Amino acid sequence: MGKLFGTDGVRGKANIYPITPEVALQMGKAVASVFEASGHGSKRAVIGKDTRLSGYMLETALTSGMVSMGMDVYLVGPMPTPAVAHLTRSMAAACGLMITASHNPATDNGIKIFNSDGFKLRDELEARIEDLILGGEISTKHITYDQIGKAHRIEDARGRYVEFAKSSIGSRNLNGLRIVLDCANGASYFLGPLIFRELGAEVIKVGVEPDGYNINRDCGALYLDQLQEKVKEYRADIGIAFDGDADRVMIVDNDGTVVNGNQLIGLLAAELKAQGQLHNDTIAVTVMSNLGLYRAMEKIGVKIVTTSVGDRHVIEAMRDQDLSFGGEDSGHLIFMDYATTGDGIISALQLLKILKKSGKSLKELKGLVELFPNKLVNLEVAEKKPLEDVGAIQDVLRECEKALGDSGRHLLRYSGTENKIRVFVEAHSTKDVELWTSKIADVVKKELC
Repeated sequence: MGKLFGTDGVRGKANIYPITPEVALQMGKAVASVFEASGHGSKRAVIGKDTRLSGYMLETALTSGMVSMGMDVYLVGPMPTPAVAHLTRSMAAACGLMITASHNPATDNGIKIFNSDGFKLRDELEARIEDLILGGEISTKHITYDQIGKAHRIEDARGRYVEFAKSSIGSRNLNGLRIVLDCANGASYFLGPLIFRELGAEVIKVGVEPDGYNINRDCGALYLDQLQEKVKEYRADIGIAFDGDADRVMIVDNDGTVVNGNQLIGLLAAELKAQGQLHNDTIAVTVMSNLGLYRAMEKIGVKIVTTSVGDRHVIEAMRDQDLSFGGEDSGHLIFMDYATTGDGIISALQLLKILKKSGKSLKELKGLVELFPNKLVNLEVAEKKPLEDVGAIQDVLRECEKALGDSGRHLLRYSGTENKIRVFVEAHSTKDVELWTSKIADVVKKELC
C-alpha cells in the first residue's frame, strides 16, 4: 500500500496529514499533470463533495492546484460519489474527484479519483500521482497567465443525475410504495428524496439536515435502529439507508428487520437472470460473501467470481470478465449497465422495481438465500506484521480449516483504512463459529495486539 492512497483513495483526519490543504493543492497539480500527459485531450475535471465542513477547504485547495496547471474545474457541490462518476463521463471530462470519507465521521475526510470513463483509478495510475505529490513541489512555470484554468459552478448537475438515475428503471412509477429513507445527513440528502418522490413513492425522510458536523452521526447505513423503528411506526414497505457519499445502501424489510447484503445480492441477481440481463450468468462478489449465497446461486444456475475485499476489486473483475452485476455484502452494489461504481440510489431503485412488479413484500422475497451463521471480530493491532510470518497464527488457522472442512471457512485480514485486523469465521453451526472465532482471536491478541 502506498503512503497516501489506501483501498479507496486517500483518507484520514481532516486538517491532519495527509488530509490537509497543502497535500490537496499538490494533489490537484499532480492529477492535472498525469491526466494531461495521458493524452485524453480534455482539460476539464469535475469535483464533487459530501456535506462535511472540511470539504470547503479541500475543494478550494484541489481547485487551485488544478487551475494552476491549466485545467478547467467544474464544481458540482454536494453530490453522491456515483453522481460524480457519472458526470465525469457524461461531461467528457478528463477526470473526476470526490471529496468524502464515505461512512466515516465528520472528523475525517478523503479524496476519491475517477478516470474519464467514470471508473476508479488502477493502482499504477494512483502510484504515479502519489510519486508526484511526495516528490516535492510540482512546477507550474510552463503555464503562462493566459493558460491558467477556470473554475465553474455547475448549477444543473443535480438535475442531470436525477434523470440518469430514474432512467435506470425506465422511470417506472413507484406509486403505492411507502419508503423510509435515511440519507445520513450526507451527499444524498437532497437528491435521494427527490428521485423517489418524482417516481411516485411516499417518502418519510431521515438524516436530511446536514450541518457540516452530523454526517453519519447515529444515522445512515451504519446506524439502522432509527430506520427500523420508523419503518414499523409508519408501516412502510421498505427502509433504505445510504452512507455519507451514497455509494452503498442498507435495506430494512417491511417488518423492520435488516436485510443481509447477501440476500440482496441473491435477489437482484436472480431477477437479472430471469430478465436475461445477467451477463454470462455470472456475478462478482468478495471473499466476505456468505456461503449461503454460493449455494443459492448454484441452484439457479448463476456462477460466481470471487475477489478480494473492496468494491474496486469487484469492479475490476466485472470489467475484465464482462459482467453486469456484482457487489459486497456491506451494501456496495454495482449495476455495470448503468453505473461505473457502487450507487446506493440506483441499487434501491432496482430493488423497488422488483417489489412493484412482484406485488410481494420484501420479507417474502429475501428468503432465496439461506444464510450460514458467521461472526466478524475487529481487533486493534500494534503493528501490521505479515500474517504468513506469524507461526502461531498459521497453526490455529490450519486447525480451523481441518475442523470445519467444506462446511465452513475462516478469513483473517488487515483493514485497508485502519490499524485493525478482522477475524471472520463462517460455518453451519453457530457453536463452531463462536468456538473458532474465539480461538483465532485469542492467538491474534497474543501475537499482534
